Amino acid sequence: MPATGTVEVLFSPWDDAEGAIIRLLGQAKQSIHVQAFLLTSRSIAKGLQDAHLRGVKVEVLADREMLNKGENSLLPKLAAAGIPLWLETRYASAHNKVILIDAEDERGTVITGSYNFTWSAQARNAENLLILQANPTLTRRYLDNWRRHRAEAQKYQGATNEQQ
Repeated sequence: MPATGTVEVLFSPWDDAEGAIIRLLGQAKQSIHVQAFLLTSRSIAKGLQDAHLRGVKVEVLADREMLNKGENSLLPKLAAAGIPLWLETRYASAHNKVILIDAEDERGTVITGSYNFTWSAQARNAENLLILQANPTLTRRYLDNWRRHRAEAQKYQGATNEQQ
């Protein structure tokens, strides 16, 4: 795969990885695709909701077990706000941490790394975050993978999913 575009590397807690994510969510024009192991960051959840309210198509995939165990998960709040949510059940752990922004655009963005979308990832953990922009081949691979996972996932139905 050819190396094109730009690469930004951040390491928490020293770099403001959460701030970089929020900035990029604010720049989204068409779509945001999320794969989350855990999402408890109020700021990131607000960035997703704000994008949704601006008319950006926001869709989220998440690990069902972490949703069930995570008392602070903001995923139900996103679903209640009208953001489509699917839960991954096939894997022992759906451990992806990916955000794709405007993935079908030539200048699309892939955000990935060890960084969970949580307050602890920014403030307490040693994490890494890569922001890869303007590499359409790479972005397409991530989008195709996101779609493959969504095809296997269960649409979130509120409490009914949590009881399974």
